Amino acid sequence: MSGMTIGLIMFAVLMVLLALRVHIGIGMFLVGAAGFVVMNDFAWLPLLNALKNLAYSRFSNYDLAVIPLFMLMGQFATHGGLSRALFKCVNNFVGHLRGGVAMAAVGACAAFGAICGSSLATAATMGQVALPELRRYNYAGSLATGALAAGGTLGIMIPPSVPLVIYAVLTQESIGKLFMAAIVPGLIAMLGYMLVIRIVVAIKPEAGPAGERVPTATALRSLVGVIPIMLVFLVVIVGIYDGWANPTEAASIGVFACGLLAIVGGMRMEGIVKSITGTAQATAMIFLVLLGADMLNAGLAITQMPTELATWVQSSGLPPLSVIFAILLIYIFLGCVMDSLAMILLTIPIFYPIVMGLDFWGMPVADKSVWFGILALMVVEIGLVHPPVGMNIYIINRLAKDVPVMETFKGVLPFLLSDLLRTIALVFFPAISLYLVHTFGT
Repeated sequence: MSGMTIGLIMFAVLMVLLALRVHIGIGMFLVGAAGFVVMNDFAWLPLLNALKNLAYSRFSNYDLAVIPLFMLMGQFATHGGLSRALFKCVNNFVGHLRGGVAMAAVGACAAFGAICGSSLATAATMGQVALPELRRYNYAGSLATGALAAGGTLGIMIPPSVPLVIYAVLTQESIGKLFMAAIVPGLIAMLGYMLVIRIVVAIKPEAGPAGERVPTATALRSLVGVIPIMLVFLVVIVGIYDGWANPTEAASIGVFACGLLAIVGGMRMEGIVKSITGTAQATAMIFLVLLGADMLNAGLAITQMPTELATWVQSSGLPPLSVIFAILLIYIFLGCVMDSLAMILLTIPIFYPIVMGLDFWGMPVADKSVWFGILALMVVEIGLVHPPVGMNIYIINRLAKDVPVMETFKGVLPFLLSDLLRTIALVFFPAISLYLVHTFGT
């Protein structure tokens, strides 16, 4: 069999393992190891030689240290009550509007995403904070849970973002550039979700009743509690992009600042222990997936499938836009069966060389690399609310047990339309993601 055939068989076997609910990290490791052995004429010694260096070569990467640090920032924000302060502040300004409490939840998700690199953590945390208020004002279950599930995706769309760190490591791209490039698309995503809520309540007013109007003075005072959080975001992002702190140093500053704010806000030793434990568990899961992806990529590299596929696409004469839209459709399909991190790890080694070899409006390679990273992140984000997996949907549904899962899926459909329009806009207008990179670039 040819290397291409073996590579395709490896993907098919991996999909079967995922359907059997094998952990994605373990599934990728087993398939990669099997492919490695087959491509070496069923000899086990080359695999053992590769394994002795595999884990060290991956985990000794200094840039990966930012992952547990960003996770710890989010844990401190969760257990220190910072999430509640964010929601209360946004709600004070927009909660009196029809659909305003749901919009406040989306805005708070975006603000929380600025200090947390995980969508699942954002959805779970803001769900606990916002659902009681949404229930108090008798919001429709579909709108309440749909808004929170979609808003949770802003946890990876607004930097810092763990998937963007992984993309940077895989492609040797600048973490600072990727973070800066994600800001405008992230803000557009937030505003798009808020617009969806306004349209839904305009069509069905009873779905999102207006909340209480808060005096202007009270709303302004609530800003005091969130200004330090925004300063943490600016220090981390600007510090990384400007180069006066590398990503690990900037993330360490963010952890210290969030920890201090959480302790001042009332977090005690129990919250500190929970934060550290939660970070350790999440980091272990991410690193297991990383190890499995490295083994799979090692097996695929021997088959030469990624190289052959890239060469075939470049010589096929297919329009670049057709290729990029095909890649986006594949991402949407994969979102039905796996999580966002696994999609990035599985596909970037294959798709990245293809995209870099095509011409999109004469973009230089450096811009194309950043643009594709943000584009991939946006489509991966759809997988978090796309049936049948939609991890954010199930997290929110566990918190809102009185709302059927199908109601939540119906509620998230208008937000998926917003995602689709935003993705198409980014494909045709790369400047959306590159504007800040060029404006503040040196």
